[in-house]
Amino acid sequence: MTNADNRILVKEHLAHEAEPRSLSADEKHRLEGEIKAELKARDAVLVAHYYTDPDIQRLAEETGGCVSDSLEMARFGNQHPASTIVVAGVKFMGETAKILNPEKTVLMPTLEATCSLDIGCPPEDFSAFCDQHPDRTVVVYANTSAAVKARADWVVTSSCAQSIVEHLDSRGEKVLWAPDKHLGRYIERTTGADMLLWDGSCIVHEEFKSRGVEDLKALYPDAAILVHPESPESVVEIADVVGSTSQLINAVQTLPNERFIVATDNGIFYKMQQLAPNKTLIEAPTAGNGATCRSCAHCPWMAMNGLENLLHVLRTGDQEVLVDGALREDALRPLRRMLDFTASMNLKAAGNA
Repeated sequence: MTNADNRILVKEHLAHEAEPRSLSADEKHRLEGEIKAELKARDAVLVAHYYTDPDIQRLAEETGGCVSDSLEMARFGNQHPASTIVVAGVKFMGETAKILNPEKTVLMPTLEATCSLDIGCPPEDFSAFCDQHPDRTVVVYANTSAAVKARADWVVTSSCAQSIVEHLDSRGEKVLWAPDKHLGRYIERTTGADMLLWDGSCIVHEEFKSRGVEDLKALYPDAAILVHPESPESVVEIADVVGSTSQLINAVQTLPNERFIVATDNGIFYKMQQLAPNKTLIEAPTAGNGATCRSCAHCPWMAMNGLENLLHVLRTGDQEVLVDGALREDALRPLRRMLDFTASMNLKAAGNA
């Protein structure tokens, strides 16, 4: 599949996506109360990604759930005694939760919430790509479907990818990487490993422009530039910190700068502002002069998670994430390989987008 084919698929999905309607303060208050009651009645816990709406993130925290990246969301669900996990995020996150928690019911506000990296890496095409390069160790980013994970030797997150690829390179293994080419190129450059890259990208991060970031830096010379490695190489090169969601949040807390130019999904601002309320966060631009943006620094599929569809799934039990048993076993192996490796190396696996 070519990059042009990927863009067509993403465009088709974007044409059908629908964000929740705007709600008044009274409507939000009523819905939040009803959701809290339904979570208790269903013995459910809400886990939300950093990129979801602040109302969803706050509700997860207030009800004893968590706000994190996808892998930590799944781990939290595994450790929590609730029999049902409600995943506010995108579909691959729900699948990961189900793979790691097969005995639990996993629900999502909408199963239509997908990811451009997932869409752009169809399992059949990816499997054929792997078959063409049998001499390479297959390493896939966590932002992939269960079927793509099942074809892999390793699953990685942006926090542990460099260490795992360095480990494979030290053993003389050549890597086939998917799906994000920008993250792959960053890992290739920092490790020196022999990597063959799938041609995929994140609709949000690909839109950040180095010229726009440099213009902002000129306006705010004291600001530190924080960049997620799914961004283009020209943006990564001018960053003060390149890191995963968790690493960027930590940078806002620990760096002495008062201002930060942030090149990742603006949903992360909720947690950053919560943990560093005295810092000023500036959204990195996603369109050049006279250009328009598709994502405008916020994932359109993350935006599909709302209070109304969250309440609906809690009441009806639909939008359940199901993963075939055999597929689950195949996808679990590379996930466990990552978890075992990071545990042995005392590394944190958390931190994918």
